[in-house]
Amino acid sequence: MIYALIPLLPLTAFLILGLAGRHINARAHLVAVPAVLLSLALSVGAFVEVASGSVISLPLYTWLTSGTLDIHIGLHIDRLTAVMLLLVTGVSSLVHVYTIGYMHRDPGYARFFGYIALFTFSMLMLVLADNLLQLFVFWEAVGLCSYLLIGHWYERASACAAATKAFLVNRVGDFGFMLGLLLAWYSFGSLNYLDIFPALHEATDVTMNLLGPFGGTWEVSVFTLIALLLFTGAVGKSAQVPLHVWLPDAMEGPTPISALIHAATMVTAGVFMVARLAPIYNLSPTAMSVVAITGAVTMVLGATIALTQTDIKRVVAYSTVSQLGYMIMACGLGAYASGMYHLLTHGAFKALLFLGCGSVIIALHHEQDMRHMGGLKDKLPITYWTFVVGSLALAGFPLTAGFFSKDDILVSAWSSGDLGRALTLLGLLTALLTAFYSFRLVFVTFWGTSHVDPHHAEHLHEPSRTITTPLIILAVLSILTGYLGIPSFLEPIFSTGGQPAVPHGSDGLMIMAAATAMGLIGMAAAYYMYVLNPDLPERLARQWGSLYRGSLNKWYVDEAYDCLFVRPTLAAASKLWKHVDVHVIDGTVNGIARAITWGGWLLRLVQSGQTQHYALAMAVGIVVLTAYLLL
Repeated sequence: MIYALIPLLPLTAFLILGLAGRHINARAHLVAVPAVLLSLALSVGAFVEVASGSVISLPLYTWLTSGTLDIHIGLHIDRLTAVMLLLVTGVSSLVHVYTIGYMHRDPGYARFFGYIALFTFSMLMLVLADNLLQLFVFWEAVGLCSYLLIGHWYERASACAAATKAFLVNRVGDFGFMLGLLLAWYSFGSLNYLDIFPALHEATDVTMNLLGPFGGTWEVSVFTLIALLLFTGAVGKSAQVPLHVWLPDAMEGPTPISALIHAATMVTAGVFMVARLAPIYNLSPTAMSVVAITGAVTMVLGATIALTQTDIKRVVAYSTVSQLGYMIMACGLGAYASGMYHLLTHGAFKALLFLGCGSVIIALHHEQDMRHMGGLKDKLPITYWTFVVGSLALAGFPLTAGFFSKDDILVSAWSSGDLGRALTLLGLLTALLTAFYSFRLVFVTFWGTSHVDPHHAEHLHEPSRTITTPLIILAVLSILTGYLGIPSFLEPIFSTGGQPAVPHGSDGLMIMAAATAMGLIGMAAAYYMYVLNPDLPERLARQWGSLYRGSLNKWYVDEAYDCLFVRPTLAAASKLWKHVDVHVIDGTVNGIARAITWGGWLLRLVQSGQTQHYALAMAVGIVVLTAYLLL
């Protein structure tokens, strides 16, 4: 039962800070940081215990029992969960320490620590869940926490808008997830993993007739429908096309939460969910193809947008969208272990890049526009060199963690059939684009002529150790996580389905060589354009104006949504308000008021206060009553 403390420690920190945070505001880290560090220590213990192949199952309490439905809160720790525990608690611990330096003057210091502790608890309960309903409850909890943290600086209109956007977009995906959960319960009679997964081998697939969008009916397998409905939740949480639009706007939140969302919590939940439910996805080739193609499209789209962004955090944010596409594509091709491998290595180097961006932003007094940077590598040496390590890992440079995990995805994809080979080519193209924008970010921010505000340039210095120490640790992890043998460690979890581990034969070596070449070409192109010929990007932007504007404006997806959904919804709401609220609701209320007013006026006529009028009324009443009785 000691492993139940892994999520309970961050929850306890949240409760303490929620109740007493106002009184210990400046010392809030003394509550939150030890709690998450202890969770990390316990997670290491759980990892060691399950490494031998054992599974830890901890039923905590029964939540709901009704007929065949038995829902309980329980913890399930196998190798997949153990890897996620290390990722979540490891990155969260470093983010907590980093937050001490980054947020120490913020008036909402204790509130921020309380929310990231709650965020950590929610994500831990999500990965520890042993049933679909518990997973869904904490799936929603991480969405709530992201809303609270993105909107931490709620006095800014842009932060409130970004938080609302993230919340609403995710509700679209989560509605599909909820339908998938209900259909799974209807089909299998249980929501517990240990009941559903064994039953899949004996279950008979059923075809359902669904009404098509243009009339007629579609025949859809129940397994396919369950898998696709659940996947809509992953599309929202892991920012896949077409629900990717919320993630870059989430940069309005403080940098520590950007790192936590992108590296270890919310956006990784979708990839984890698909991997956890691999037995369901393996039964539907159609659903697997949809997952793989969605990931591939997202992978390319995110990379093309990152090429032109000028906000330092948005470049890294669109990089996350692209890299999540790699992971989802791998899962869709059955290479679940490869996708999870990249999720783990990405957690290290993406947290490093976001926290490195935060170090630059703090040094430049909250400047985020790369055009107002440059020449920082000598002023911020620790930030610079750790940032280079993170960029090398993101670009897949040989011997870094990103090199091993990205190539593992591409080799597995190439070996998975015709669709996999086509998507591998897109992956190689994305590798070139990734290396280019990664080192565009390095060269524009840290090299060349300084464009820093002269007033700030005089006072540039490396931030505090609470900021630089996590950067150094993450830089080391951005190398070492590639050597941990994660694919072979996870393969037994997925051995009953999906693609087996692919040995690196001649085709594998060819793909690895091609991916490395693409990365080196992208890095060289960035060096040529932003160091040797710094005027070239502007000339190319003018020459290829339409493509440049499309990329800079995120291919106008937000504008399309505004035209297709936002404006019609607001217009319909306006009409609904006028017709229903004004005419029906207000009309009914006001009509009742007028009827009472008129009734009172009529009754007032018989209350004259003159005795003769009352006597006359009584006489008339007696005559009428007598006539009624006689007749």
